[in-house]
Amino acid sequence: MADLNHVTLIGRLTRDAELKYTSGGQAVCKFSIAVNRRRKNGDQWEDEPSFFDIVLWGRQGESLNQYLVKGKMIGIEGELRQDRWQQDGQNRSKVEIVANNLQLLGGSGSSPPGSYGGNSSGASGGGSYGQQPRAEFPAAHAENRPGEDRNGSAPASDGFADDIPF
Repeated sequence: MADLNHVTLIGRLTRDAELKYTSGGQAVCKFSIAVNRRRKNGDQWEDEPSFFDIVLWGRQGESLNQYLVKGKMIGIEGELRQDRWQQDGQNRSKVEIVANNLQLLGGSGSSPPGSYGGNSSGASGGGSYGQQPRAEFPAAHAENRPGEDRNGSAPASDGFADDIPF
């Protein structure tokens, strides 16, 4: 059996993201998120937060840095990476999550241009930013957009019956 190192989290940023560059010019965007776990304590439900440090490398980090603000809800996929070093003769280590895919979700903060769900109502939405690019529909080809007719309005009927059992 092969080893597996995969993490998927949804949480809120605990601080604004920091963008720095390595000596080689590589962009490094660092931030942390809080993920709540609900557990019952007696008769009351309590949120128990866990905090995770996230690293986003390269152009993704550069372009998303401005949208990664405290309180913004995001979803990330990535892998765990452990850094080890010595400090004052003591062995130290830290586990971070290196993000491969990041999705901006509903919540506070502004959404990037072209993302879905750019409303400020806190509804779920957002753009997915990962290794697979999303298909965009350019304005010049409006007749090819799904769910719209040539004048840009939605069709009168979507073809689904109103009595769907779910």
